[in-house]
Amino acid sequence: MELDKDRCIKMNDGNKIPAVGFGTYSPDAVSKPFMEATKVAIEVGFRHIDEPSIWDRRRWASRSRKIADGTVLQKEQLCFESLQLWSTFHRPNLFDYLDLFIIHNPCLKDTWPKDENGKLIFDVVDLRQTWEAMEACKDAGLVKSIGVSNFNIRQLEMILNKPGLKYKPVLNQVECHPYLNQSKLLAFCKSKHILLEAYCALGSQRDKTWVDQSSPVLLEDPVLGAIAKKYNRSPVLVALRYQLQRGVVVLFKTYTRKRIEENFQVKQEGREKRMRCADLDGHRRGLRTFVYLGHPQFPFIDE
Repeated sequence: MELDKDRCIKMNDGNKIPAVGFGTYSPDAVSKPFMEATKVAIEVGFRHIDEPSIWDRRRWASRSRKIADGTVLQKEQLCFESLQLWSTFHRPNLFDYLDLFIIHNPCLKDTWPKDENGKLIFDVVDLRQTWEAMEACKDAGLVKSIGVSNFNIRQLEMILNKPGLKYKPVLNQVECHPYLNQSKLLAFCKSKHILLEAYCALGSQRDKTWVDQSSPVLLEDPVLGAIAKKYNRSPVLVALRYQLQRGVVVLFKTYTRKRIEENFQVKQEGREKRMRCADLDGHRRGLRTFVYLGHPQFPFIDE
């Protein structure tokens, strides 16, 4: 992964993406603090803002308006803003600008619908049709780059082998951290000149509805702690640096100015001596934040 002076990486379509981004997902209870955190991240110097639209499209629209009208920052000062297309909107006629537009995941469903037995209700759309609509958005100048999220190798190949393909995905955004290193997927993406972008880079979501609360906490792992002590860095910086050394674009989120400023240091370290690998994959199995088991297009059934 070649970084330029601005710590950006060139994607396969010629456009650039900052190697470290600020994720903006936040529960309803912390919406206002997270709006302020996004403003702080931009003030500190982050120029890659990731917006998962499903988590609250109204909050996303509000944040975008505040950027556009200068309340947060002049739009021209932003380097890169991405938005994920939620699964509900895979149908080709439901598209409507951005630096990067991503299919959030291959499992289509009406937000979180459930039947009378409490099971999720799924819908299935040919992802190649969705991709054609994404290509049309790029052709129309609505977006600069297009990518995917939570796709496995088979699903990526389905897009890459699509007859009449105009544009390859520039990246695949997946959960990736030292407990879940995605090594096979990363190797495949590199072979196809597709970037891998890591969400949950500091460990799986700790939401009790998603993750067993007795499962280990990545940032408290003794191996990670020992590496951090050796290099006089925080475990957070070690986890972020781990991804950059592997050629992975990395996203993180936090609510406080102090942590945002600390995490920005990973962008300033340049080409220092590589840290010892913090790869702990295999130490903790089953730590994945993904809730669509049972969907015909569930991406991780192949593993």
